[in-house]
Amino acid sequence: MNSFGRIFKVSIFGESHGAALGAVVDGVRAGIKLDAASLEADILRRKSGGKGTTPRIEGDEPEILSGVLEGYTTGAPLAILFRNTNVRSGDYDALKEVPRPGHADYTASVKWNGFNDPRGGGHFSGRLTLPLVAAGVIAKLQTGFDYSAEVIEIGGETCKDKWDGLLSSASAEGDSLGGVVECRIEGVPAGLGEPFFDSVESLISHAMFSIPGVRGVEFGDGFAASRMKGSEHNDPFVLEGSTVATSKNGSGGVNGGLTNGAPIVFRVAFKPTSSIAKGQDTLNVKSGETVRLNVPGRHDVCFALRTPVVVEALSAIVLADLQLISGV
Repeated sequence: MNSFGRIFKVSIFGESHGAALGAVVDGVRAGIKLDAASLEADILRRKSGGKGTTPRIEGDEPEILSGVLEGYTTGAPLAILFRNTNVRSGDYDALKEVPRPGHADYTASVKWNGFNDPRGGGHFSGRLTLPLVAAGVIAKLQTGFDYSAEVIEIGGETCKDKWDGLLSSASAEGDSLGGVVECRIEGVPAGLGEPFFDSVESLISHAMFSIPGVRGVEFGDGFAASRMKGSEHNDPFVLEGSTVATSKNGSGGVNGGLTNGAPIVFRVAFKPTSSIAKGQDTLNVKSGETVRLNVPGRHDVCFALRTPVVVEALSAIVLADLQLISGV
């Protein structure tokens, strides 16, 4: 549904073109220094405006409604609200009978008998990652771990010097590009995780696939491990001072679903933006005819560019919950 976590629990609400959207976060430790300014850096990392991102620019100003008093968390549920101020819902009128390829327009209409909000993707929009980023800031502060994610690939290209040209070409064609984000989390102690079904990889993967547009997740050596020998993939244990560590990190910091003390390292694959200006043949579900669709509106050429901070946020939410479950 719209909530994630057992103790550190995040619930989100709102739609892309609704009046507002936000999150309610429960399980927040009392005494964390927090105000709207604390959220600003990560909110700006997600914000549009750079090359390859949507021209829709919102204020994204957080309103902390509860759970904070005199600059510190109180331990009560924390509610954060963001108001939508820059919407153009008319762009989506023509899509009621012609659902966009790759979007939830059709499936949501079937599930909710046409009562869903299709404007800007409604509740399925990437805009819902905004309150998740805010909740992620709280989770980062609560866990105390070091989170670092970055785009490592765009359109199949890993050389960053070539990305600008790829983005320009795709934009000129009215098309879009996908990308890959790698996340590294340091300072995580050994032993976090709740196998069997709540292993670290299971929960992080669950959270990652909740981000709109995710198509794959891999840890450590990932799919490459299937082409290795055990002697190549295994992580021998060593002593670093008095601490047990691993000499390499093919497992991405996880053994048996539990953190092993090495950095958690995983990668997330994002699909190309589905809403593209380039013409596509698709179905008018009312008339049953095939029509040519050029999607109107304002959309990212490569929305993966804005997702590293979202990946960090969801992973922090997972680890904040595991900390409380494990009592670490």
